[in-house]
Amino acid sequence: MSAGQRKLSVLVLTFNGREHLETCLPAVAAQRDPGCAWELLLLDNGSSDGTARWVREHHPWVRLVESPANLGFAAGNNRLAALAEGDALVLLNNDTRPEPDWLAALADAAAAAAPDVAAISGRLVDWQGERLDFGYGVRTFDGHAFQLDFRRRLAEARMPSSGEELPFACGANMLVRRRSFLAAGGFDPSFFAYLEDVDLGWRLWAGGERVEACGEAVVRHRSAATSGRFGADVRGSLFERNALLTAYKNLDDELWPQLMPAILLTFLARLEAIVVAGNPGAAELLRRDPFTGRLAGRAVPGARGAPGNVSAGQFDPSWLTKLRQHGPAEFARRAWGRIARRLGRIFAGGGFALSHPQALSHLRAMSLFLAVLDDAAAARAIARERRRRSDRELCERFPLYLIPTYLGDAELFASPGFSSLLPPSPALVRATLDEVMELPAEGAR
Repeated sequence: MSAGQRKLSVLVLTFNGREHLETCLPAVAAQRDPGCAWELLLLDNGSSDGTARWVREHHPWVRLVESPANLGFAAGNNRLAALAEGDALVLLNNDTRPEPDWLAALADAAAAAAPDVAAISGRLVDWQGERLDFGYGVRTFDGHAFQLDFRRRLAEARMPSSGEELPFACGANMLVRRRSFLAAGGFDPSFFAYLEDVDLGWRLWAGGERVEACGEAVVRHRSAATSGRFGADVRGSLFERNALLTAYKNLDDELWPQLMPAILLTFLARLEAIVVAGNPGAAELLRRDPFTGRLAGRAVPGARGAPGNVSAGQFDPSWLTKLRQHGPAEFARRAWGRIARRLGRIFAGGGFALSHPQALSHLRAMSLFLAVLDDAAAARAIARERRRRSDRELCERFPLYLIPTYLGDAELFASPGFSSLLPPSPALVRATLDEVMELPAEGAR
């Protein structure tokens, strides 16, 4: 970061969140002088609660931008970034209350940072200031990310010291150099919401820049106050789709062919586990041999569709051959088409209705992924051209995690067949949800 920012641009998005702005905007207005000029840009993201009129009446100092439709977090911040006058962007959620020294702490950290530091992540705590909301972030092999020690009491939580390197900055409380943000392509607008900050952090690091922490920039956060309006099924679809996009776009040419088979297998195995657990009759139908009508494992040897010479748990190398032959986009479309046709035949023949919300969200995630696959391939090509660091180097700083999250994950990840798909190096960090975060009463998501 350049010493001494000329101007900071605080970016806030809101969607039917006027009640949150009644707390957030006064807290921003009351900030201690950061030692440089600053502005606040607010995007009213298609609200219907009178937000725009209220802001004009009560906070005329705010640069208000209105959108007739909800652009999402990613595209909305991109729009504000294009209009911002500051040489550094400060992203802040609307459902927050920043501490009085928050903006000054970010400005001081930016002024003291080395020139290759593109982004700085502040600290998020819960609304009561008792539990950690975001300090460290960790990436998983399949494109997901976790907030380390999420919701642990501050006295027990692991928190980065100021200046410590992080794999990504949290989009609810982060400063990013504007020219770095724009040069990296900003947030991917196809994400809409969730994991766009993980994706950006990966691109910044791969492009030769760095991300650091600032523990003094503290913001209190009402977690999911806005995103909770979308419903669990929509959030689940976006999370899973965006995780696939993050891995697909950013894995380099060395790790991509080594990890993508394991990623796709994990997605399909989770879908099967969710379908079986949440839909009565699914277990028997999915195990039934489609040609003999018998349960799987009793098929007539040599029958059409019977297993060939590939043993259980082994990876069929023909997948890689087809992947190289057709390319990733066409391979994914063909594979998903075959899966959809097979599921359709099975379900239609058994009087079975797929109704479980989590199963539907996973199916929708794959459909959403395929809908933007061509754009993702173009983004991957751009990321490849900008890359200055290999993923192997990044994994030395921030290892990829293998964390059982869904029903059946623990068994899958422990199986020799799955382990055979993982690269021997860099080694993945195996951990449980209990080890990385404070679990809610209901356990894993």
